[in-house]
Amino acid sequence: MVQVRFTRHLSRYFPDLADREEVSGSTVAEVVAALDDRHPGLGAYIVDERGSLRRHVNIFLGQEMVHDRMNLLDPVKDGDQLYIFQALSGG
Repeated sequence: MVQVRFTRHLSRYFPDLADREEVSGSTVAEVVAALDDRHPGLGAYIVDERGSLRRHVNIFLGQEMVHDRMNLLDPVKDGDQLYIFQALSGG
């Protein structure tokens, strides 16, 4: 299982989303799909209609930003930690 952590403001849109979720997957894309299965709509918040990472979202695998923002094919393995961050903007 891959452990995924989120910023707290997502709970406003996904009240059942925990600060940490554990899902299966062998790529970042599979992890996002598993999260979307568990929390419908979350995937669309993270990726666009082509499956590319949205511009306002960053995903870190451990302490490194994922390299493949277009297809999210960075490999993950059991025990890895993903961190999903959204830019907060406004004025």
